[in-house]
Amino acid sequence: MMNIAVFASGNGSNFQALLDASHNGLLNATIKLLVCDRPGAFAVERARKAGVETFVFSPKEFSSKEEYEAILAKKLKDLQIEWIALAGYMRLIGTVLLSSYEGRIVNIHPSLLPLYPGKDAVGQALADGACNTGVTVHFVDEGMDTGPIIEQIEISIAEQETTESLQAKIQKVEHRLYPTVLQSLVTTQGGGHYGKKTGTD
Repeated sequence: MMNIAVFASGNGSNFQALLDASHNGLLNATIKLLVCDRPGAFAVERARKAGVETFVFSPKEFSSKEEYEAILAKKLKDLQIEWIALAGYMRLIGTVLLSSYEGRIVNIHPSLLPLYPGKDAVGQALADGACNTGVTVHFVDEGMDTGPIIEQIEISIAEQETTESLQAKIQKVEHRLYPTVLQSLVTTQGGGHYGKKTGTD
């Protein structure tokens, strides 16, 4: 079974979905590590409750991204991590990890990229008066949500949609989509060859 590290910065609902999928046999991989850049994040509590090892750090305590990524890269190597799944991780991945895990870092984003990249994609879509948004799983490169798209699912936005209701719709899709995409990736081990797919929800 493949070893996966999940990077998260907040609540960790997608981390939990991946854990559940792994335990239920829907994801043929082991979640061996949670990496979190916010010591107080609830994702850390989820990991501890599940018995998953954590690497929790405060970036401000390091002189550079390269410094903490070098420490992290060693940790990943020691645990024989083969894939990295970003799940609400609010920092750009730097050159140290990109070079070590080329084609093996994926992210899930709550919009139909390239629309609404970066923070608060839900708020961006609502402020724009969009009729639809969605969820995108993509490979990670040096940009902000700019890597090659793996799969997308479209989600309609109701007339009276609120931030909370749309977020709930999106998370429901995310929790189903992310384990499915990761299962395909770890099964084929052909990250760069996984084809783009689209769908609606």
